[in-house]
Amino acid sequence: NFMVINFYGEGCFKISEGPLTVMVDPYESSTGLTPPRFKSDIVIKTLLPTPTPETIKPISFDDGETNVISGPGEFEVKSVIIKGWPLQADSSEKELKSIFRVQVGDMTLGLLGHISKFAGSELFEELGDIDILIIPGGNAPYISQSDAAKVIRQIEPRLVIPSFFAVKGLKRKASDVKDFLKELGHSDEKPQEKLTLKKKDLDPEKMQVVVLAP
Repeated sequence: NFMVINFYGEGCFKISEGPLTVMVDPYESSTGLTPPRFKSDIVIKTLLPTPTPETIKPISFDDGETNVISGPGEFEVKSVIIKGWPLQADSSEKELKSIFRVQVGDMTLGLLGHISKFAGSELFEELGDIDILIIPGGNAPYISQSDAAKVIRQIEPRLVIPSFFAVKGLKRKASDVKDFLKELGHSDEKPQEKLTLKKKDLDPEKMQVVVLAP
């Protein structure tokens, strides 16, 4: 099967393989962008209000069809294997940030979510071998573009997709993705409408960077 990845701005992605659809980090219209409307089997949220003993529910079933996964833990839903780790240095009393490894078919994705500090290498080692890494590429309030490049060099994914960069309509200030590409030594990649690929399209020797247009 092909994997298809679409980007909706900020940290929101749609990852599909065959009949299966995963939504990552849906957002509110207060961002200035139009929240995506598509049906998904799994929603992964990398940022949450910090759980209190009353609110700890690792998987909640919204409508009986959508599995919402948020926060650390190991989950298997519809043959998708998901593992989440807390970003201790980034989390506060109010919010919990997590990163995830997601295995869909023969592809492994690393979702670095709302990461804002350069975390220690142990955490990235736990992610293991990553085919596709999604990482913020638009500076503050998320990880700086230079630190993002350091993280990428540590994880060594086969393909990188930036998130949280400046797009039309976004209310908050964010940096241009071109500077992120420069940090990685890539010239200006033309934004693509969507990414469609198979595992064999990934070159273990040569990392690709794909900018998706919302």
